[in-house]
Amino acid sequence: MSGHSKWSQIKRQKGATDAQRGQLFTKLAKEIIVAAKTGGADPAANIRLRMAVQKAKDNNMPNDNINRAIQRGAGGGEGSDVQEVTYEGYGPAGTALLVEVATDNRNRTVAEVRNVLTRAGGNLGETGSVSWNFESRGVVTVQPNGADPDDIALQAIDAGALDVLVGDGSIDVYTEPADLEAVRKALEESGVKVAQAEQTRVPKTTVALDEKAAVQTLGLVEKLESLDDVQKVYFNAEFSDDVLAAYAG
Repeated sequence: MSGHSKWSQIKRQKGATDAQRGQLFTKLAKEIIVAAKTGGADPAANIRLRMAVQKAKDNNMPNDNINRAIQRGAGGGEGSDVQEVTYEGYGPAGTALLVEVATDNRNRTVAEVRNVLTRAGGNLGETGSVSWNFESRGVVTVQPNGADPDDIALQAIDAGALDVLVGDGSIDVYTEPADLEAVRKALEESGVKVAQAEQTRVPKTTVALDEKAAVQTLGLVEKLESLDDVQKVYFNAEFSDDVLAAYAG
């Protein structure tokens, strides 16, 4: 769990360029399209869409963009043929990888994912080859803003959280998927600043990597996440603080 959490913190610390923000909006729009397509255009009746819209707002996506994505997903317009696919594979030192994509062209996307994996010394796996090692969870990222992290952790546990990880400048609160919205709401009502809330997958078991394999894996994950069709990348690698600090620097 902590490997992916620390990587997320690094990405937040690096910040986003205009180009990266444009790509982020594209990814957020695809998530909204898929959510509206599968569950309807009413956020009040479609929890996945409600969470996708909230995530878009958390990342300052314009309301016009959000509304257009909902209309595309629900109305069958441009972009309505976007489909979800999850690819499974292996990276350096046998690291297990789950790559979630939203694409309107599976052949193009699988070729891009395979190419990135191959160049990094990894490979695609068959369906079920690594997914057994990952559990679905909700994760709420909060900003302590001077508050005692232990107090926030206790509030989260009282609200139904499963686990709390305190990082450098942020706290990740893990929940059962069905409890994500309730925990987020409880924290916000108690005055805690919620930066983001989303569904995630965490590994049941992890592997510790040496410095070379860790750097290779971080580079691989970053390249995969830079692909336009890739929504999220999950992995079971653990990295030392020194490797993470050097990579972030």
